[in-house]
Amino acid sequence: MGDNNNVKLPPGFWFCPSDEELIVHFLHRKISLLPCHPDVIPDLHLHHYDPWDLDGKAMTGGNKWYFYSRRTDETSRITNNGYWKPLGVDETILSTSNHNLGMKKYYTFYIGQPSQGHKTNWLMQEYSHISHSSPSPSSSRRRRSQSKTDYNKWVICRVYESNCDSDENDDPELSCLDEVFLSLDDLDDDEISLPH
Repeated sequence: MGDNNNVKLPPGFWFCPSDEELIVHFLHRKISLLPCHPDVIPDLHLHHYDPWDLDGKAMTGGNKWYFYSRRTDETSRITNNGYWKPLGVDETILSTSNHNLGMKKYYTFYIGQPSQGHKTNWLMQEYSHISHSSPSPSSSRRRRSQSKTDYNKWVICRVYESNCDSDENDDPELSCLDEVFLSLDDLDDDEISLPH
């Protein structure tokens, strides 16, 4: 499930879901055991991968990686080279009609052992779903015969490397063409000769 290396996507496809889309169209379907076509987000164990190892294993959307993971407690977010530390920031995800859909928690990756690690620029947003429905009598009978939906079992993660360093210059780097065009602005119109 979610093996995005075998999925044939149309040319120009770019995976860039909103928070609401991640919860409604992906996480809810995963939790409810509904099919998702194409099935592009893989299941990964968070503690098996350092963030720089996700390329080729998780669904890539620009410079972000997406994957499903089983919900774990804070102490089990340890990888081979570091650990994910919560930032203490939780955000409620609301639908366009202002219904509470879920939560988004933020984490930073630290290299080293817990409480002795060095902070990196790697960030993770972890999305969890909130169940709103109270089962009707007929649906509760059906649920007894099926496995119970567990909204706390799965989360969806978005991992990316932040390029925001307070120590670095915030000016964007110019390309060669940008520099040429900027240098043309410094010339007088008489100095520019165009071919005839």
